[in-house]
Amino acid sequence: MKSSLVNMVLSLGIITVVAAAALAGVYTATKEPIAQAKAEKQKAAIGQVLPDIQFNNNPADEASEVTVDGETVTVFPARQDGELVGIAVESHDTNGFSGLITVMYGFNPAGDITGYAVMQHAETPGLGSKMGEWFCNPAHSIIGLNPATSNLTVSKDGGDVDAITAATISSRAFLRALTLANQASQQFAAQQ
Repeated sequence: MKSSLVNMVLSLGIITVVAAAALAGVYTATKEPIAQAKAEKQKAAIGQVLPDIQFNNNPADEASEVTVDGETVTVFPARQDGELVGIAVESHDTNGFSGLITVMYGFNPAGDITGYAVMQHAETPGLGSKMGEWFCNPAHSIIGLNPATSNLTVSKDGGDVDAITAATISSRAFLRALTLANQASQQFAAQQ
């Protein structure tokens, strides 16, 4: 083929169409498995954050979105024979050290924190990424605390929670997401 503007544009056009078709094919092939993996991760997280609560519904089937202070979070009610026995809330904060963190928190009917599971983050490995273990360590655990009676902010800000060493920004984001989740769980429970 002769090197001309028409031939170069035609070649580039063909390459673009082939690449777009390949990308669309990969997207179509992976869309369903990714959705299934996300649903399984969510189901496992609900069980993890509500460890001692017996429920016989599928909270994911009853999920609803709740808006608090302009932020929308997802609430998963756990029920035993129709009675609300716990709430799992998937919350987030965009002000982590590396941006968005997403955490699932569990609450019992009294409002006590029953557990949490970090769903997504891009925090610094070895620092902010420790939030998955840090806040359940007995030395600085949030599990069992009630946001209504505890000041769930980092101690540097006058709160009751020790921040992750060298990761105060990540700790603040984790606790802001917790505050949002708590407000959403209270709002949802009040509507039941």
